[in-house]
Amino acid sequence: MRLDTGLPSTSTQKRKVRRRSEIVTCFRLKDCAVVPRDVAIATEVPVALAFNGLPHVVMMSTPSDLTDFAIGFSISEGILAGADELLDLSVQEGETGIRVNMTISPKRFVGLQRRRRNMTGRTGCGLCGVDDLTQVARPLPRVGVGVNVDIGAIHQALGALPAWQLANQETGAVHAAAWVTPAGKITFVREDVGRHNALDKLIGAMARGHIDSEAGFTVITSRCSFEMVQKAATIGISLLVAISAPTTMALRIAEKTGITLVALARSDSVTVYTNPGRIKGITAEPKLSEV
Repeated sequence: MRLDTGLPSTSTQKRKVRRRSEIVTCFRLKDCAVVPRDVAIATEVPVALAFNGLPHVVMMSTPSDLTDFAIGFSISEGILAGADELLDLSVQEGETGIRVNMTISPKRFVGLQRRRRNMTGRTGCGLCGVDDLTQVARPLPRVGVGVNVDIGAIHQALGALPAWQLANQETGAVHAAAWVTPAGKITFVREDVGRHNALDKLIGAMARGHIDSEAGFTVITSRCSFEMVQKAATIGISLLVAISAPTTMALRIAEKTGITLVALARSDSVTVYTNPGRIKGITAEPKLSEV
C-alpha cells in the first residue's frame, strides 16, 4: 500500500503540502504607535477526499499529516473499519487545493455509495451536506473497559500539551488532539485548523500505528460537540478530555456509548460529566436531566 504524505515530483511541492503556516506582514497599533511586524498565519486549504475515483467530501484543513487525516476520517465516519482496509492512497496538489485519492475494497465502496453524502463545507464542518435527520445519529458501539486515570495525570497532560502544539505556537489559530498514557504522558499530537480534522488525524495515526484505543486517553483543545464524541466512540476511545465545554448531545452520546467525558479542563480543576468510574476517587454517577 502506497501512503504518500506529499507530492513526490518536486521538493517545492512537498514543502507546499507540509506547510503549516505562512508569514505575512501586518501592522500592530499600540499606544498611538504603528508597528509593522511579520506574523505566522495558519495555512488553510481545501482538501478533497475521493474513494475509488469518486469525490466524496471537501474539508478546509491544515495541509499536514494528510495520510493520517484521510485514514482517520474514513474510520471515524464508518467508511472503513480499520487502516488495513485501505488498499492505496496518494496525495495530489492542484491549483485550487489538495486531493487525497484512496482505493478501498469493492465491498466497502458499495457500502459508501449507499450512504454517500456530498459534504462540501467549512473548516471541520460536522453536518455539512447531511440531508436527512437519520444520518445524524448513526449506530455506535459501546467502548471497552479502558483505563483508570488519576486527576493528576490529566493535569500533567494539560500542562505538557502547549509544548507539543508547534503549529499553534506559530499561529495561535490551530486545534490539537493528543494521545496520552494513563500516567499522563503525551505520546503524539496532531494539529489542524479544524477541531474535527485534528481528531481525525489522531485517529488515523492511531490506526496506522496499531495503537490500542483502550490503553490511554485523548485530550482535545476545542469544545466537545457530539461529532467529537461520535468519532471517539467509533474507534473505542473510552476517556475524552476537552478543554472547552460539551454540548447536551455530546453528553448523551457519551453516556450511551460508555465514554468518560471530562471537559472544562483547567490547570486547577476539571469537570467530569459522564461515566466517572474511570477517574480515580469518584464514586457517584452524575445524572443527565431531560432538556
